[in-house]
Amino acid sequence: MKLVGERRAFAAAVFAFFGVLYMIQALLGDGATVRMMWAIAGCYGLAFFSLVAGYFWARWFSVGLGLFGVLVAAAGVYQMGPEPMVLIIGGLHLGATLSLWGSTMAGSYDGQTAWRERYHMDDSAVQRLGRSVIRAGVSLPMVLIYAFAPKPGNAVLGFAAFGLVTLGLRATVKLKTWGVVALGAAGALMVTLAGIDASAGGDILVPSLAGGLLISATVPFVRPMLRSLV
Repeated sequence: MKLVGERRAFAAAVFAFFGVLYMIQALLGDGATVRMMWAIAGCYGLAFFSLVAGYFWARWFSVGLGLFGVLVAAAGVYQMGPEPMVLIIGGLHLGATLSLWGSTMAGSYDGQTAWRERYHMDDSAVQRLGRSVIRAGVSLPMVLIYAFAPKPGNAVLGFAAFGLVTLGLRATVKLKTWGVVALGAAGALMVTLAGIDASAGGDILVPSLAGGLLISATVPFVRPMLRSLV
């Protein structure tokens, strides 16, 4: 499937649409949800801007955000049934994700040679980084939801996880080892928060899923990091 420019434009338009939608909800909302809406709008804004700017990591991050939207829609179908609005949300996110998939689209982003030469990346290293960024992209909105709408008593830990994810993701795309460690620490913290919520009888889906994804984002780098220590 070709149509690279058209597919990129469609994906960017989807992320821009949801970014504006969350921004409107933030402007019209009140209470604790306002900051959460602004934070999620920022995620979509980052995906839109990075796709248009052509950053090498933009496709990975946007695919992760698109998969997050698909998961949200799937949860909505499970809870409310196949409501038209839920299906539209899921369909747009799935369409954006599929539009960015494939080696042809990769040529405009992570397939560029300039950044590979700069960081001395071979194909296997690129694949490792891509898997990690996608998983972090899926989990970032979940961490934001938890951090900006926290359970009582977990606010500080939620914001700590948010800080670790944002700094860790930025450092990971710059091939900094401490970035991978930060993502793993954020994952462990989210799993811990899930345990705290479970003991209090709360909902553990968001923190446990986010924690698992963040920990899995570090897995592709475990073996290379261990080899470097030997």
